[in-house]
Amino acid sequence: MTGAGSGIGRAVVRRLVNEQMRVVAADIEAEALAETVSGLEGTSSFVADVSRFDDVDALAEHAYETFGATHVLCNNAGVFAGGFMWERSEADFEWTLGVNLWGILNGIRAFVPRMLAAATPGHVVNTVSMAGLCTNAYSGPYTVSKFAAQAATECLAHDLRAINAPIKVSAVVPAAVDTRIASSRRNRPAALAGARSDDARFVEQALNDLTTTKGAPPDDVAAMIVNAVRHDQFLVPTKPSYEQQIRARFDALAEKSLPPMPDFD
Repeated sequence: MTGAGSGIGRAVVRRLVNEQMRVVAADIEAEALAETVSGLEGTSSFVADVSRFDDVDALAEHAYETFGATHVLCNNAGVFAGGFMWERSEADFEWTLGVNLWGILNGIRAFVPRMLAAATPGHVVNTVSMAGLCTNAYSGPYTVSKFAAQAATECLAHDLRAINAPIKVSAVVPAAVDTRIASSRRNRPAALAGARSDDARFVEQALNDLTTTKGAPPDDVAAMIVNAVRHDQFLVPTKPSYEQQIRARFDALAEKSLPPMPDFD
């Protein structure tokens, strides 16, 4: 489980432990990660930057050395950068794509070959976002990375099905959830730092207000994820209006119109 230091990741770790599973929790924040696993039996922690393949490959080695197998892989780490597209720096895109897309790709490349070699049933859970299915203003870097993450997840599922692998796939597409995604800048590498423009501050504050006042509890999302794994559910939306919003998007595309922005609250 990557991104285990807070939010959905922390909630899923605790839920899996309650399900009597042994869990390797990973995050870039060592202190937050320690808080997640504190007092939990059957857990191990590993500090990793998911944008770096060597870190994720080392995480896979740790998982197999510690517990001997991986049956459920959760690529959950995510960050947010937003603002007007024309104001965003190369670093904004490099950071968000590095974590939100390459974090998933690195997880697939490091773990799936090992899972296939074991030839036992398994499941890959990738945390995407409603922003991976619907577009909106002020969130270009994030939305671009999440659309790519959704495509990667669908392609993985098709590839595994094509070879009749015993590994299933789920894409979690949360709307607003009470996490620290709006403050993910705290983990932005110094090499990819940049000045915060007014538009970036605006959208980060709006996202913070939305997630803290209207966000679903991470524990609810964790329960949905466990249920999806049990029932081989590919798409895991976190709010009932998901279907209407997806239909509105594709209706607009069929009519050659700009799709409406989604309602994340």
